[in-house]
Amino acid sequence: MKFRFIWIGKTKDKAWKALQDEYLGRLSHFVRCEVVDVRDSAPHEGVDIESKRIIENLNQKTFVVLLDVEGRKLSSPQLAEHIEKWQVRGLKEVSFIIGGASGVSPAVGEIADFSLSLSFLTFTHDMARVVLLEQLYRGFTIIKGFPYQK
Repeated sequence: MKFRFIWIGKTKDKAWKALQDEYLGRLSHFVRCEVVDVRDSAPHEGVDIESKRIIENLNQKTFVVLLDVEGRKLSSPQLAEHIEKWQVRGLKEVSFIIGGASGVSPAVGEIADFSLSLSFLTFTHDMARVVLLEQLYRGFTIIKGFPYQK
Protein backbone atom coordinates (compact mmCIF):
# COMPACT_ATOMS: atom_id res chain seq x y z
CA MET A 1 0.00 0.00 0.00
CA LYS A 2 1.05 3.58 -0.63
CA PHE A 3 0.00 6.77 1.18
CA ARG A 4 -0.09 9.87 -0.98
CA PHE A 5 -0.38 13.27 0.67
CA ILE A 6 -1.79 16.05 -1.48
CA TRP A 7 -1.84 19.46 0.13
CA ILE A 8 -1.86 23.10 -0.85
CA GLY A 9 1.43 24.96 -0.62
CA LYS A 10 4.80 24.00 0.75
CA THR A 11 5.78 23.80 4.40
CA LYS A 12 7.90 26.94 4.77
CA ASP A 13 8.67 26.92 8.49
CA LYS A 14 11.83 24.87 9.11
CA ALA A 15 10.65 23.49 12.46
CA TRP A 16 7.37 22.19 11.01
CA LYS A 17 9.20 20.86 7.95
CA ALA A 18 11.61 18.95 10.21
CA LEU A 19 8.70 17.39 12.11
CA GLN A 20 6.94 16.57 8.86
CA ASP A 21 10.07 14.86 7.52
CA GLU A 22 10.57 13.01 10.82
CA TYR A 23 7.11 11.47 10.74
CA LEU A 24 7.27 10.78 7.01
CA GLY A 25 10.48 8.86 7.70
CA ARG A 26 8.90 6.91 10.55
CA LEU A 27 5.76 6.20 8.53
CA SER A 28 7.80 4.98 5.57
CA HIS A 29 8.87 1.96 7.66
CA PHE A 30 5.28 0.72 7.32
CA VAL A 31 4.00 2.14 4.03
CA ARG A 32 5.39 3.86 0.94
CA CYS A 33 4.78 7.62 1.07
CA GLU A 34 4.64 10.39 -1.48
CA VAL A 35 3.99 14.10 -0.91
CA VAL A 36 2.47 16.31 -3.60
CA ASP A 37 2.65 20.04 -2.88
CA VAL A 38 -0.07 21.72 -4.94
CA ARG A 39 0.54 25.35 -5.84
CA ASP A 40 -1.41 27.92 -3.82
CA SER A 41 -3.98 29.94 -5.68
CA ALA A 42 -3.13 33.48 -6.74
CA PRO A 43 -5.11 36.31 -5.12
CA HIS A 44 -7.48 36.50 -8.11
CA GLU A 45 -8.01 32.73 -8.12
CA GLY A 46 -10.17 30.88 -5.66
CA VAL A 47 -10.87 27.55 -4.05
CA ASP A 48 -12.13 26.13 -7.36
CA ILE A 49 -8.72 26.57 -8.99
CA GLU A 50 -6.92 24.95 -6.05
CA SER A 51 -9.44 22.12 -6.01
CA LYS A 52 -8.97 21.56 -9.74
CA ARG A 53 -5.22 21.24 -9.13
CA ILE A 54 -5.87 18.75 -6.32
CA ILE A 55 -8.12 16.63 -8.54
CA GLU A 56 -5.54 16.71 -11.36
CA ASN A 57 -3.01 15.18 -8.93
CA LEU A 58 -5.24 12.26 -7.91
CA ASN A 59 -4.64 8.87 -9.43
CA GLN A 60 -7.79 7.41 -10.92
CA LYS A 61 -8.06 4.36 -8.64
CA THR A 62 -6.90 5.92 -5.40
CA PHE A 63 -8.96 5.80 -2.20
CA VAL A 64 -9.47 9.45 -1.25
CA VAL A 65 -9.44 10.67 2.36
CA LEU A 66 -10.38 14.34 2.69
CA LEU A 67 -9.38 16.15 5.85
CA ASP A 68 -12.40 18.23 6.73
CA VAL A 69 -13.60 19.93 9.90
CA GLU A 70 -16.98 18.25 9.32
CA GLY A 71 -15.39 14.80 8.82
CA ARG A 72 -15.49 11.82 11.14
CA LYS A 73 -13.67 12.26 14.41
CA LEU A 74 -11.76 9.09 15.25
CA SER A 75 -9.64 8.02 18.17
CA SER A 76 -6.15 6.74 17.40
CA PRO A 77 -7.26 3.08 17.81
CA GLN A 78 -10.22 3.73 15.49
CA LEU A 79 -7.90 5.22 12.88
CA ALA A 80 -5.70 2.13 13.21
CA GLU A 81 -8.79 -0.02 12.54
CA HIS A 82 -9.47 1.93 9.34
CA ILE A 83 -5.85 1.49 8.21
CA GLU A 84 -6.17 -2.25 8.80
CA LYS A 85 -9.43 -2.35 6.83
CA TRP A 86 -7.75 -0.56 3.94
CA GLN A 87 -4.95 -3.13 4.00
CA VAL A 88 -7.39 -6.06 4.10
CA ARG A 89 -9.34 -4.55 1.19
CA GLY A 90 -6.08 -4.56 -0.74
CA LEU A 91 -6.10 -0.83 -1.47
CA LYS A 92 -3.02 -0.01 -3.49
CA GLU A 93 -3.09 3.72 -2.73
CA VAL A 94 -4.74 6.01 -0.19
CA SER A 95 -4.58 9.74 -0.92
CA PHE A 96 -4.96 12.21 1.95
CA ILE A 97 -6.05 15.71 0.91
CA ILE A 98 -5.55 18.86 2.96
CA GLY A 99 -7.11 21.83 1.17
CA GLY A 100 -6.10 25.45 1.32
CA ALA A 101 -7.11 28.14 3.79
CA SER A 102 -10.58 28.36 2.23
CA GLY A 103 -11.06 24.61 2.12
CA VAL A 104 -11.94 22.73 -1.05
CA SER A 105 -14.71 22.92 -3.61
CA PRO A 106 -17.72 20.59 -3.44
CA ALA A 107 -16.15 18.68 -6.37
CA VAL A 108 -13.37 17.42 -4.09
CA GLY A 109 -15.88 16.47 -1.41
CA GLU A 110 -17.85 14.47 -3.96
CA ILE A 111 -14.87 12.32 -4.96
CA ALA A 112 -13.76 11.69 -1.37
CA ASP A 113 -14.31 8.13 -0.17
CA PHE A 114 -13.83 9.12 3.45
CA SER A 115 -13.92 12.42 5.31
CA LEU A 116 -11.71 12.74 8.39
CA SER A 117 -11.47 15.45 11.03
CA LEU A 118 -8.31 15.62 13.10
CA SER A 119 -9.95 17.52 15.94
CA PHE A 120 -12.71 19.84 17.03
CA LEU A 121 -9.92 22.44 17.19
CA THR A 122 -8.56 24.43 14.27
CA PHE A 123 -4.92 23.87 13.27
CA THR A 124 -2.58 25.71 10.95
CA HIS A 125 -1.91 23.81 7.73
CA ASP A 126 1.63 22.98 8.82
CA MET A 127 0.37 21.67 12.14
CA ALA A 128 -2.41 19.63 10.48
CA ARG A 129 0.16 17.96 8.24
CA VAL A 130 2.32 16.93 11.18
CA VAL A 131 -0.67 15.76 13.25
CA LEU A 132 -1.94 13.65 10.33
CA LEU A 133 1.46 12.06 9.75
CA GLU A 134 1.98 11.39 13.46
CA GLN A 135 -1.47 9.84 13.83
CA LEU A 136 -0.95 7.58 10.82
CA TYR A 137 2.39 6.49 12.27
CA ARG A 138 0.69 5.94 15.65
CA GLY A 139 -1.98 3.86 13.88
CA PHE A 140 0.64 1.52 12.47
CA THR A 141 2.33 1.17 15.87
CA ILE A 142 -1.05 0.23 17.34
CA ILE A 143 -1.56 -2.37 14.59
CA LYS A 144 1.92 -3.82 15.15
CA GLY A 145 1.68 -3.69 18.95
CA PHE A 146 4.68 -1.39 19.33
CA PRO A 147 4.98 0.48 22.65
CA TYR A 148 4.97 3.95 20.97
CA GLN A 149 1.20 4.40 21.24
CA LYS A 150 1.13 4.33 25.03
